[in-house]
Amino acid sequence: MPVDPADHAAALRQYAAGVVLLTVRDDIDDVGTTVTSVMSVSADPPLIALGLAADGYPAEVLQGIGSGAVNVLSTDQAILASRFASAGRPSARHLLESVPWHRAPVSDAIVLDGALAALDCTVASVVEAGSHVVVLLTVEGVPVLGDGDPLVRLRGRWADGVGAPLRRP
Repeated sequence: MPVDPADHAAALRQYAAGVVLLTVRDDIDDVGTTVTSVMSVSADPPLIALGLAADGYPAEVLQGIGSGAVNVLSTDQAILASRFASAGRPSARHLLESVPWHRAPVSDAIVLDGALAALDCTVASVVEAGSHVVVLLTVEGVPVLGDGDPLVRLRGRWADGVGAPLRRP
């Protein structure tokens, strides 16, 4: 019996996922998207994997450029996560107008100064996986390593590192 996609999504909303901001610099502009499908693959060599919508522009640009930055977000950055999760969003630089950032040394992508961590990455391989692609990234450097409480996604809401829903100030 096939699994109902709604049941599949409801089941996975029970799993707390870390939240990152993927940024890619292409020749035209900076692209960014919020990602919750992230995993550490290997420490030696340093590899991570991201799941991205196969038909989405961020996946297309990342595969075309071949590098990007993965910014691990803190609870203080939930608004940024929402901005970059919205459909039809403008350039990453416009969404970050009042947010301090700099360029990663290898990918030249946007790295948030206030991120818990930032990973400067190159694409190692891409695997088609249904409606998504799994992008295996080689970590070339860690230009930011901060401190704070991690932002997670749980039951369709932003939450803190222990799963408590974030409250609006």
